[in-house]
Amino acid sequence: MLETAPAKPPRLGSIDACRGLVMVLMLGEVLNFAAVSETLPESGFWRFLAWHQHHVAWAGGSLHDLIQPSFSFLVGVALPFSLASRASHGQPEWKMTLHACWRALVLVLLGVFLRSIDRDHTVWTFEDTLSQIGLGYPVLYWLGRRSARVQGIALAVILVGYWAAWALYPLPGTNDGFAVHWNKLSNPGVAFDRWFLNLFPRPEPFTANGGGYLTLNFIPTLGTMLLGLIAGRWLRAGCPAKQLLRKLAVAGVIGIGAGWLLHVVGICPVVKRVWTPSWTLASGGACFLMLAVFYALIDVRGWRKWAYPLVVVGANSMAAYLMAHLMEGFLRGSFATHFGPGYAEVFGGAYAPVVSGFLIFACFWMILWWMYRGKIFLKV
Repeated sequence: MLETAPAKPPRLGSIDACRGLVMVLMLGEVLNFAAVSETLPESGFWRFLAWHQHHVAWAGGSLHDLIQPSFSFLVGVALPFSLASRASHGQPEWKMTLHACWRALVLVLLGVFLRSIDRDHTVWTFEDTLSQIGLGYPVLYWLGRRSARVQGIALAVILVGYWAAWALYPLPGTNDGFAVHWNKLSNPGVAFDRWFLNLFPRPEPFTANGGGYLTLNFIPTLGTMLLGLIAGRWLRAGCPAKQLLRKLAVAGVIGIGAGWLLHVVGICPVVKRVWTPSWTLASGGACFLMLAVFYALIDVRGWRKWAYPLVVVGANSMAAYLMAHLMEGFLRGSFATHFGPGYAEVFGGAYAPVVSGFLIFACFWMILWWMYRGKIFLKV
């Protein structure tokens, strides 16, 4: 008796639309709201937009701070669908494992490459989005093939274990309270980087990342991807839409509530730059709610047309990521060359950064639209 391969899983528009929104927020950096806000300091509107287009200094979070965790979360969401698709094509387990390891290596090295552009040496650091995902991806892949119970235990071990490692790390004598364990320049992540990153060739010894970002952030980032993996498993389970939406919404509320409760009572601050476990929970909760909204509108209600601009971007997220890092300077220079240096001042000099950024963003989207129409998808 012949055995048929598993059916290829359907593609959910909500996942591409969610990913598209995340990438639009990242590409939207070219709009440079901060420059307009500086020119118009009396405007609360531009000050609000500028605040949400930048990372907060330490504790808390803006809309911009949610870009990286959302992207990481959606990597986890997509994994069950990817594994099912490969299985439907009869791909053996060893080949899927090899692909996962290869993908992880490419992501890490691609992050290093993008950071090294316009530098006179290779910048061997691993705090960027792609490298962080790559470092944790082999473990995520392994857990993706395990049971829900194993995934839940792994998530708990990551969050509790990482919190304990910071809480128990010996610090210089201080009376600044328990939160001092998460200081920017005196924590176990900084100590690790001062050892690990100096193993790589560099023009001068590494001491610390000025923004506080750490290589070891990939561990709690793996927790964020695991939350996405749980959501992806729920989406693949085929349970009734109302039940699924309830699970996503409840998970979102619990995540946000638990993360901020840990922050308020002083157990663990919500800090994105060092990706505290409370940040994993709070940002992960926001991602659950975002996915619930998109799933309800697109896959349940069937309202797909409004999301088409987002799907165009989300279906080619890797291409969008590379454009944001490689093409902005070229496009900005080209516009100035062909239209003159004052081309963006059509609405006045104060709004020139937004006009210039909008034209660049439009070029990004048109390229992605052309790729989408031609079924050209850049994948790792």
